[in-house]
Amino acid sequence: MRILRCAVLVAAMGAAASHADCEAPDEPNIPDGANASMQDMLDGQESVKTFQAANMDYLRCLEAAFTEAEKTAKNAEEKTEAARAMVAYSKAVEAYNAAVSKEESVAGEFNTQIREYQARSADK
Repeated sequence: MRILRCAVLVAAMGAAASHADCEAPDEPNIPDGANASMQDMLDGQESVKTFQAANMDYLRCLEAAFTEAEKTAKNAEEKTEAARAMVAYSKAVEAYNAAVSKEESVAGEFNTQIREYQARSADK
């Protein structure tokens, strides 16, 4: 029984560690559409696509972390073990939601800069 408790505790700590192992990508550089060249906009688009791909990897990592933490919490035999696992779960879910919001923000900002670029180009 003691070995089982230790195993569950290690699993709970592992869930927290796996969340710590997930690395959020850096935000891309988004060009200023009012002043950018066509090449700047294309480079910005590539930067956004790279960010989105890296963010998907980050989201998958976080999903694995909160899934494992949830499983650990459900299978915990002691309340303290379950509580630790639920903290890890909450942190991973919070990071996941923040990453989704960040991706939406980046996409929205890039779309705004595209409209700025197009408006400037239409005026020429």
